[in-house]
This record gives sequence, structure tokens and C-alpha cells, in this order.
Amino acid sequence: MTQPSDDRHLWISWDEYHRLIEELALKVHESGWKFDQILCLARGGVRVGDVLSRIFDVPLGILATSSYREAAGTQQGELDIAQYITITRGTPSGRVLLVDDMVDTGLTFNRVVEHLRRQFPQITELKSAVLWWKGHSQAIPDFHMAQLPTNPWIHQPFEDYDSLRPHQLAAWVRKGKRD
Repeated sequence: MTQPSDDRHLWISWDEYHRLIEELALKVHESGWKFDQILCLARGGVRVGDVLSRIFDVPLGILATSSYREAAGTQQGELDIAQYITITRGTPSGRVLLVDDMVDTGLTFNRVVEHLRRQFPQITELKSAVLWWKGHSQAIPDFHMAQLPTNPWIHQPFEDYDSLRPHQLAAWVRKGKRD
């Protein structure tokens, strides 16, 4: 069940999450900017990138990054960027929309942008789209749905799966544990 949000915590339901993705797609479309590919950052940007890829009917690439491994995923540690990008058509090139769920500190986002520009000079234009942009971020996304000046912890609906283990699935399904 979604809890009340405040300056320190933002609770997002599945319905709100999907609405934000759809509104982000509309914002990108209404900007008039055309792009050739979407590159999403895994894990948080995968769902967002998948929906945008379907709506815009462009190839989706996935770049795995990881920095939130400390303290059960609540504390940022050293950033790892995968060596390869998974994409069905060639490599990232042309106009690319970089997608993630949020820009938190901006450190990951800025490092990924540097990495992409260095490793893929065939990217001619790179813009970014996120659902949430936190106030303390060092990066500024081109498109976003909400700017969060108080930097709350965002409780996304899929986080329930972070603590669910295979041996718990039968009970989980029987209880109908969903919003």
C-alpha cells in the first residue's frame, strides 16, 4: 500500500509510475525533438525505456550501471559501468535519448554521458529524460516530470521485489500482495 509522501519520502504507486512515464513520453513528443534510439540505464531506467521505445517505435539499448549497492541499496557507492551495451541494431549512434528513472546526485548520469561521448563518437546528439530530478543533482536532464528540491527517497512500486525471494512467492501470490 502506498504511504503518504512528505519532504523526506515520496511513495509512488504503479498507476502513478505508469502515468509519469506516459506524461514523459508526451513531453518529449511535444518538444519536437526526433531521435533514432533510446538508451536506458539499468536497472531503474529499463521500464521507462521499454515504454518509451514502444511508444516512439525506436530501438532500445540497455547500459547496465550500478552504484546503489551499499546499505541494502540505499547508499551510493563506487560506480560500475558495463563494458558493453545491449542493442538490437548496431551500436549507439545518431540522435540518442538517454533514459533513467531519476537523476539523484547526478554523478552516475554525468559519468555515463562522458563514457558515451568517449566510447561512441558516432552519437551526434544526446539528450536525457527522467521521471525525477533531485534538487542536489549535479546533472540537468533535458526532460523530466518532477523536480524534487528536498531530495526525498523515492519509494518506487517495484521495490517490493527487492526483498522478495523465490521461497516466498507462493505466500506472496496467495495474499495478492499488489497495490
